[in-house]
Amino acid sequence: MNTRISTPPPIEPAQQIAARVVGALYLIQMATAVFGQVFVRGQLIVRGDVAKTAENILANEQLFRLSIAGDLITYAGVIVLAWAFYVVVKTVNKNLALLSVFFRLVENAVLFVATIGSMVVLRLLTNAGHAQAFEPAQLHSMASLAFGIQGIGMSFGFILLGLGSTVFSWLLLKSRYVPKVFAVWGIFSSLLLSAGALALIAFPRLGVIGMSYMAPMGIFEVGLGLWLLIKGINEPPAADPVALGRNHTSS
Repeated sequence: MNTRISTPPPIEPAQQIAARVVGALYLIQMATAVFGQVFVRGQLIVRGDVAKTAENILANEQLFRLSIAGDLITYAGVIVLAWAFYVVVKTVNKNLALLSVFFRLVENAVLFVATIGSMVVLRLLTNAGHAQAFEPAQLHSMASLAFGIQGIGMSFGFILLGLGSTVFSWLLLKSRYVPKVFAVWGIFSSLLLSAGALALIAFPRLGVIGMSYMAPMGIFEVGLGLWLLIKGINEPPAADPVALGRNHTSS
């Protein structure tokens, strides 16, 4: 009886283009995220001091607005990223590729809405009508509440981000388009992101860990981003006829 040897489908030009789009967007989004979270909010927001935070934002309003614009650019890029993900791995498993896209699109919608919190903060602190209607302490407290709501929304989004990235990384592992270490690390870091965000919601005292649970995901996105941008995806190795013959004989 003849043994039929299956070989992976050849990589299409569209997949290579999409892979490089994924790589570029990973790096761009990491840059905008670091700018917004570290260089802007990390400098302006003073934990436990809403008055000082409000003072910092008012003194650096344009910079704060630029961080919001950077967030929106990032989220718009996620839509393109989800499409590129799908193009790259749809030949591996179309249904799972769609699942990854759905996770990322819902995550993106949640983060878009959550970012309204930053605009509410600006509205409260810079609108003259609000300054006349409320005491400074009241305005600062409402601004702090808006920040808190945005933080909760981002945690929800991170759970979905991790789940979508887990599926994508699993498909990369099955496809063998990139070195196995990238795919395995992607699965680990993506699950850690989801689990960490969920744990902080369920157990707020874990907040002492800060954003350390996000670090592996950052390493994954930068590493894979550079690889895909420079190398693209590799043709998966063809099935080994000898190994297939042994498997057929043993069965």
